[in-house]
Amino acid sequence: MLKIKTILFSLQLLLFIISCKGQIKRPEIIKIHKDSIILRAELLPEYRNSVHDKEYQGNQISGVIRTVFQDKKGDFWFGTQNGLCLYNKYGLVYFELKDANGQNITVHAIIEDKIGNIWIGYGGGIAKYDGKYFTVYYQKEILINNGLWSMMMDKKGKLWIGTTQGVFTFNGEVFEHFEIPEGKIDDTRGISTTKIIHSIIEDQNGKIWFATNGGVYIYDGNSLKNISEQDGLQSDFASQIIESTDGNFWISTTTGIFRYNEKTLTNITEKLINKDGSIGCIYEDKNGILWFSVNKRDIYSYNGKVFTKIKNKENDFTPFPFQIYQDQKDRMWFVGFKGAYRYENDSFINVTRTGPW
Repeated sequence: MLKIKTILFSLQLLLFIISCKGQIKRPEIIKIHKDSIILRAELLPEYRNSVHDKEYQGNQISGVIRTVFQDKKGDFWFGTQNGLCLYNKYGLVYFELKDANGQNITVHAIIEDKIGNIWIGYGGGIAKYDGKYFTVYYQKEILINNGLWSMMMDKKGKLWIGTTQGVFTFNGEVFEHFEIPEGKIDDTRGISTTKIIHSIIEDQNGKIWFATNGGVYIYDGNSLKNISEQDGLQSDFASQIIESTDGNFWISTTTGIFRYNEKTLTNITEKLINKDGSIGCIYEDKNGILWFSVNKRDIYSYNGKVFTKIKNKENDFTPFPFQIYQDQKDRMWFVGFKGAYRYENDSFINVTRTGPW
């Protein structure tokens, strides 16, 4: 394992300030030169995947990919169960980012700010990559003890961080708690708390939406509005929210996908899945087509009228996606267990370390 050499290490003492907005905590900061944490693939635990199928061993980008993101330059970033990797014109590069305890990280979120910095959210902290340095921010009580689960940057450049213990904001200098009411424990998930925040979005009007175990919360800058079972959501376990191209919203829950026009809720999948069915990830493409997974591995698209089950023309294989994503060439990606796949010509193409890119 290559040894991390810190070029600049700056540790700030924690400053506790109580304000009318909540408890503010300053982060501990480490700045690391990129070249000091690059790894060859064969040095990674990822190189020998934990996947038992022989045909999947040794060449996957990762045995488990949590998220994929393409930046403005066209480069691909992959957040995996064991860290971060980047594919650009030079090939595939792995980074040995660690948490504050020196452990491997699971990357849950990757986003890009207005000036091209890449922000990586993982279980024990946040890393900002400026093209030369990774600056790592962490705060023991917030990001280490309360693992990061979701992340969004609003139009003003403020990070909204969803953790297993609620919401925090980060303006580049301090973390601040943002109060969200508690929900319930979801016994169907491996990790669930009453305060977990599954996803966060900002809509075109600047409202912030939170998917929680107590339904959906909407913050308009002054107050919170809750959408829950009492409003017809049918399940308080909300996992994702998408603002649709038609101005409506898609809300994914354990019992189905709901269309919300800020007045009424409609369960669009009520006739598609039975009571034992469950919705996985959802994504709306540039043409307004909704893509989603059911019961982990059944994948569908929905054009507003008709559901189409996505099949592999050559065999029965379908990926088990944690995320569905459309790249700049309008190709659909499915990343999750057993690596990364694109859907092309009615087939799921496995994208390994050697491509096809």
